[in-house]
Amino acid sequence: MASHTAPRGAHLRRPVRTRLDEHLPVDHRLSKVYRVGAGLTGLLLVVFGILGLIDRIGFFDTGGDRVLTLNTNGALSVLSIAVGLLLLGGMVVGGNFASTLNIVLGLLFIASGFLNLALLDTGLNFLAFRIQNVLFSFVVGVMLMWFGMYGRVGSALPHDNPYWRARHPEQAAREQRAARARGGPAGRGPAGSGAGPFAGRA
Repeated sequence: MASHTAPRGAHLRRPVRTRLDEHLPVDHRLSKVYRVGAGLTGLLLVVFGILGLIDRIGFFDTGGDRVLTLNTNGALSVLSIAVGLLLLGGMVVGGNFASTLNIVLGLLFIASGFLNLALLDTGLNFLAFRIQNVLFSFVVGVMLMWFGMYGRVGSALPHDNPYWRARHPEQAAREQRAARARGGPAGRGPAGSGAGPFAGRA
């Protein structure tokens, strides 16, 4: 009977998973940064939305009603409260969820800025956006993305960064074994001295 032998090393290879969350650590010290970003932004949006509802502005009113220097109406107020509560929920959960939520909502805020910029002075401007609202969307979007990507992306993440270790498990294991053999702290590789906004230290 003929036997089939698998190529050498084939049984050691695992398919690469493309889903972002599958190769992230369950918990990490950067969670505090993600929580702060989500919490501060969520609180700002909730306050803005509540002030808009208190003024009893029409739901789709496109007049000049302003709250905190921003144009608003009932629809934008309700939407702001909903997004703010979602961010506050991300603050409570923390970890990878808060990081991913910050990134996704940051992208949506930037996309909203471009979309509503195109809808200014048209009959489709249901959220009563003005140029200051567009700029606010861009600023909040960039801020959320910065908080979400802090310590998560970059070309010089330190080797004790949990995201780097999750993405390079074999090299991390080798460095850990070498550090134990030397009797020094584990997880510091050649790039371990890297510093900067994405250095992975909260």
